[in-house]
Amino acid sequence: MIRKIFFGVFLSLLAVILYFNPNFKTISAGVAILLFGMIMLEEGFRVFTKGPLQNILKKATDKLYKSITAGALVTALIQSSSLVSVITISFISAGLISLSGGLGLIFGANIGTTTTAWLVAGFGLKIKISTLAMPMLIFGLIFSFQKKVALKGIGNVLAGLGFFFLGIHYMKEGFDVFKEYIDLTQFAVSGFLGVLIYAGLGVIITTILQSSSATLALILTALAAGQIEYENALALAIGANIGTTITAVLGSIGSNIAGKRLAGAHFIFNVSTGLIALVLIFPLARLVNYLANLLNIASNDFTLKLALFHTIFNILGVLIMIPFINSLGKLLLKIFKEKRDKDIDEPKYLNEAVLEFPGTAITALINESKFLFKNAIFEIVAHGLNIHKTDIQSDLKIKKIIAKSTSDMETDVENLYYKKVKTIYGEILRYATTAQSNLKLTKKQNSAVTDIKIANRKMVEIIKDVRELNKNITLSLSSVNPHLLKEYDSFRKKATKVLRIIYLFRTEENPEKYAEKLQELKVDAKESIRQSNKSIDKLIRKDLISAEMAASLFNDNTNVNDMIKKLIEVAELLYGKKDSLFENGKEKKKKKK
Repeated sequence: MIRKIFFGVFLSLLAVILYFNPNFKTISAGVAILLFGMIMLEEGFRVFTKGPLQNILKKATDKLYKSITAGALVTALIQSSSLVSVITISFISAGLISLSGGLGLIFGANIGTTTTAWLVAGFGLKIKISTLAMPMLIFGLIFSFQKKVALKGIGNVLAGLGFFFLGIHYMKEGFDVFKEYIDLTQFAVSGFLGVLIYAGLGVIITTILQSSSATLALILTALAAGQIEYENALALAIGANIGTTITAVLGSIGSNIAGKRLAGAHFIFNVSTGLIALVLIFPLARLVNYLANLLNIASNDFTLKLALFHTIFNILGVLIMIPFINSLGKLLLKIFKEKRDKDIDEPKYLNEAVLEFPGTAITALINESKFLFKNAIFEIVAHGLNIHKTDIQSDLKIKKIIAKSTSDMETDVENLYYKKVKTIYGEILRYATTAQSNLKLTKKQNSAVTDIKIANRKMVEIIKDVRELNKNITLSLSSVNPHLLKEYDSFRKKATKVLRIIYLFRTEENPEKYAEKLQELKVDAKESIRQSNKSIDKLIRKDLISAEMAASLFNDNTNVNDMIKKLIEVAELLYGKKDSLFENGKEKKKKKK
């Protein structure tokens, strides 16, 4: 609602300004074209996020210095800190990277955005940029009409750069015309009061434009046209950095918890950096003059000096924040807590952010399915057999576990299904279907999503099997018929053995030998239906069990063996395959070799 009201007021105000001051329209058109170019640039680079870009960012988060460097370099290359933020949020949401690793990427992205100032000041304002923009637009549009996705991406990048430079050209032209009618330097305010006023103005402009890079381009073109004083331009640049946090906060209102945490980090970092830069603005300005002399930057080349100032205070902010990055991560985890219903388990990895990219969507689906299997299905099956999960995970022999597990654990399988499984299962299916419908998945990725859906369907079937089994196992524990108890104990032994091997299969570093055992047990489950039926027939012939008991044993023999097969199949689907999402590039390289 706030954004809608703000947007309506902004449009009304812009219409009034353009009506009463037509000279402002060239500058406004330049800003609009530049923003459109940045959107096209982001869309173009988004095509290439499926492979190398995601791979680089994912691998760069194990060390803080690597994540900051990667964030800076990638942002400098693609000229879009927002795209880096989207990827980072998606990675954190999917559990691919830690929050502290994501913070490193965001801090690095802030350094990477400073290249926009250098691009505009050192290139865009030094030559007749429109002559370069036109060929980029022509070739960009030709490429964008091609069917191949990669060519479309290249086309959008070229067209985006073309519009970016064309926007700078119109902004510069607009200020040149504008100064013939109004000299904005008459509104210059010197001293610390001027710093505060213009920093506030920078915040407002960035909030309106929703892009600190666009604001910086506007400041630089106005500075090049002599429409603002250098000292006030420095304050505007600081304000632009602070203003971009409002964009992040507004954008995170409807986002998931990972988005809110990252927006919080962005806010704390940029506001802290901005306040430090405001306090130290005059010493930093003197440092810029000193470095400008060393770098042979002319004393009156204020645009390059502003780009240098922008870089210095962003790097300074990162250096100041590095020692506090772990503390910041802990603070954000405390402030932005997951809101969960205590009675019903909800997804841990699935949220809208993971659906931005195929890789993160599949990783989130795999992690959510593994979490469901490990924390719900495994426990429900164990308790359904009236056996403690900790006993299965221990070194205690199976026979001893069955011998000591003689009491009814009063497991309500139906209730556990509704509390621990149903909601998560429904969300896994919804996200899997959405990923297959809306994301451009490769055949391998589509097959992986299908396997995940199959694994989850089998998990639900396992619960149905154990629900029926639990009733009769519980009755057998209190039965006076030792033959009936012996048969049900044999069912429990088989199922417990499978659960233990699955546990070892998913937790041991070298699971190969357990994978072989699972294969053997799956074969045994198929054959044991016939063998167990013979054993039950023998008990009937000797009149050791009643017809009702025999019927239950026949049904439960089938149930337990079906359940065993499904448990093994789920384990193979979730843990038996390498679930790395970034192997496509490696596979292609191998094929080429």
